[in-house]
Amino acid sequence: MIVDTSAIIAILRQEPEADTFSHLLNDSPAVRIAAPTALETYLVAGPTRSVDVEEVLGLGIEVVAFTEEHLAVAHHAHMTYGRGSGSPARLNYGDCFSYALAKVTGEPLLFKGDDFVHTDIQSATGT
Repeated sequence: MIVDTSAIIAILRQEPEADTFSHLLNDSPAVRIAAPTALETYLVAGPTRSVDVEEVLGLGIEVVAFTEEHLAVAHHAHMTYGRGSGSPARLNYGDCFSYALAKVTGEPLLFKGDDFVHTDIQSATGT
């Protein structure tokens, strides 16, 4: 399973989806996050909470290097589903990283919100 910033932030902030997301992470044999998505997570959480590398890695999440293949897929995601593309997904810069890792690996994506439901990425929640 690939995890997006939105899911990690929901867990760290104990949002309503936190328990469901935590169970999905714990039940998955492998959980990965793109390196730029990990950075986004630290930056998003930073103003309201001190989040360090050990805390995210302590969730059992493997940080995956972002390659040229990921870059090409992320660019495609932006052109197809990004803000300004006309797609209802309106993926932002950070979303494109999660999209790319999920697309390249073929693994479902754990996320919060309704942006990725308008793409061709499989949701880890089954919705």
